[in-house]
Amino acid sequence: MTIRIGINKAVRYRQLSDAINAERDRRIAAGFWFDGKRFDFDRDSVANITGAGASAGIAVAMAGKTGVKTGDLRWADPRVDFSWLAADNSKIPMDARTCFAFARAAMQHKQAHIFAARAIKDMVSIPDNFTDDTYWPYSA
Repeated sequence: MTIRIGINKAVRYRQLSDAINAERDRRIAAGFWFDGKRFDFDRDSVANITGAGASAGIAVAMAGKTGVKTGDLRWADPRVDFSWLAADNSKIPMDARTCFAFARAAMQHKQAHIFAARAIKDMVSIPDNFTDDTYWPYSA
């Protein structure tokens, strides 16, 4: 009987853990806010933001050699201003420093949700209402 109770507890924890992971993933994919605008964070967006952030970071690090300056919107391509589409499809111009900060905000959005999920799973008694916003990072 004791073994069965232990197995039932383990099964219940696995079910709750999977449900918490699903809620975490749903909240991450719902997007994040940066400079007053919401941005998509689906699989393609994550890859694009990661690439743009890496490129922006290199441009900022090389600023003394390449001439990239704050406010320079042509840091990625000298022929066109760099911009990103927000979730509402508005075009948001970004210099290299802003793009780097944008990528960091995306990373912090994901990290905050991963840590929140871990904190919920580590509770002595996982609350039935773990999907309640009070357990998760603010996502205006």
